[in-house]
Amino acid sequence: MQTLANWNGGGPGPWILFFPLIWAAVVVGVVTVLRRTAWRGRVAPWRVMADPRPTGDSPLAVLGRRFASGEIDEDEYWRRLSVLDEQFGRVGKGGGPA
Repeated sequence: MQTLANWNGGGPGPWILFFPLIWAAVVVGVVTVLRRTAWRGRVAPWRVMADPRPTGDSPLAVLGRRFASGEIDEDEYWRRLSVLDEQFGRVGKGGGPA
């Protein structure tokens, strides 16, 4: 009687490499499914830091866009920025709270 373990009397044969390939495919599939579903949208704890750049329609963002487009000059930009810093308590130049 021939069995898979004793294929043609020469031992397990090349089919034995099939099982590690199946396990590798299963592991890759599970990691892929988890990355696309369960892990998506979660932010790692070390990436929770807020982006220091102003976004949206905040006064700082509007001021920055006006300066970048040339509507106001550098002196006007710094004058208005100092007023906004006093009013909104923006983060200082050194990176810490002002």
